[in-house]
Amino acid sequence: MADKLETYRAKRDPRRTSEPIPDAEPLPRGDDDTFVIQEHHARSLHWDLRLERGGVLVSWAIPRGLPPDPGTNHLAVHTEDHPMEYARFEGEIPQGEYGGGRMFVWDRGRYTTEKWTDREVKIVLSGARASGRYVLFQTHGKNWMIHRMDPPVPGWEPLPETVVPMRPVTRARVPRDAERYGWEFSWGGLRAVAQVSGGRLVLRDASGAEITKDHGWLRAMAESLGSRPAVLDGEIVPLGGNPVYVCSDLLYDDGRSLLAEPYERRRARLEGLELAGPRWQTAPSWPGEVRAVRRAAAEQGLPGVLGKRLDSPYEPGEESPAWVLLPS
Repeated sequence: MADKLETYRAKRDPRRTSEPIPDAEPLPRGDDDTFVIQEHHARSLHWDLRLERGGVLVSWAIPRGLPPDPGTNHLAVHTEDHPMEYARFEGEIPQGEYGGGRMFVWDRGRYTTEKWTDREVKIVLSGARASGRYVLFQTHGKNWMIHRMDPPVPGWEPLPETVVPMRPVTRARVPRDAERYGWEFSWGGLRAVAQVSGGRLVLRDASGAEITKDHGWLRAMAESLGSRPAVLDGEIVPLGGNPVYVCSDLLYDDGRSLLAEPYERRRARLEGLELAGPRWQTAPSWPGEVRAVRRAAAEQGLPGVLGKRLDSPYEPGEESPAWVLLPS
């Protein structure tokens, strides 16, 4: 019989990688019902879908992850069969080796097969994060597509293509109810809305024009979010000699629009993302502390402070009195 793992072994050096490399022995027999999805931070972030079949894990690399709704198909590149032991593999594949980079289990569980041919595979996934009916179909050579056959999970909303930023009104005086605002620095940088999906970034300026290519250094932030889709509002600010993306608001998170949510809740979810990297950070915010924040802004030579009413929704493209800019 042909060795199903011959290609897998040929691509790996057991002296350098910690990946499982079993000897060429008879393959294990299972129920063909185990699946695993691994998030793979290699040269390009992707997700590896592996399905137990005939004693091996039949594998596809999916650059954007599983599609969340039937309206979008995602590329799935058919790769070499992997050993069953790979279903539990997590770790760092050394750089320079095939697939070099960090890998961890994103989800695992059971699946059932509705159809399996050389060109089409229909399955039902039952995992903690991935569930539902999917079909993989070959388009050309190793290139396949994956399509979700079920409706989206309840409550899911599509990622907005563009969001025009909300704008503050400028005031000379502190609002009487300043304690009802969250106060931030006004950085005076380039306003930018970051759309993240499948670890990929689309960056737009305040007019909606795409500026992703001008700020390729920010793609690492998108990869840090993994499979979690998000839309962030912020500014690109020169800090320490380098441009840094300072995130100040979260408009969409993990399948749900937050535009109608009060700023206080959006802020809590933004902080929950723990966005902190070498070229991106979460803007600090101090509810009610207008005088101290204004004094600190003046000491640092910043153009002013921005107050956001804690109960205010996000109003795309609007100049709203719910946001107040106090110049220094």
